[in-house]
Amino acid sequence: MRTEGSRTLAPSGDVVFPTQRLASSACELPPRLESVREARMFTRHTLQRWGLSELFDNVALVTSELVTNALRHGVGAEPGWPAASCPAAPPSVRLSLAHWTSRVVCSVRDPSDEGPMEKVPDFIAESGRGLHLVASCSDAWGWHPLAGTGKVVWALFPTPGNR
Repeated sequence: MRTEGSRTLAPSGDVVFPTQRLASSACELPPRLESVREARMFTRHTLQRWGLSELFDNVALVTSELVTNALRHGVGAEPGWPAASCPAAPPSVRLSLAHWTSRVVCSVRDPSDEGPMEKVPDFIAESGRGLHLVASCSDAWGWHPLAGTGKVVWALFPTPGNR
C-alpha cells in the first residue's frame, strides 16, 4: 500500500501533527472542469482569512494537482469532463484545509480505494508529473484509505516562522 515518495498512514498514524488545530475549512467539488479553479479560489480565500496569504502559491499548486488527480483517477472524470460521462448523481471530491499551530494541511478525499502512484516523470508528456510537484512544494505528502470506501491524499506546509 505504500508508494515511494509518499506516506500511507497506519491506523494509529505515523505522522505527528501539532497538538492544536486553530481553524479548518472544507468544500465539496463536483466532477467538472471548473472545480479545479473553484478549489484554488477556495484556497486563496481560506488562506487570506487565516492571514497566511504568503503560502498561497505552493498550497494552490498542490491543491490543483490533488483535486485534478481526485477528479481524473478517483472519480473517473475524463479531460474536459462532459456531463454525459458522469452518472446522474456524480460522486464529488472534498477539499479540506486545516491550520495547525505550525502547519497547514491540505487534504482531498475521493471515492476510490486506489492510492496515488508516483511515476518516473516523462518531461515530454502532457501529464504524469503532478505528484512530483506535490512532493517539491510541500514538506511531506501521503495518503490513507478510509473506512468503507475512498481515500484521503494530504500534503503538509509549514506556516511562516516554522520553516
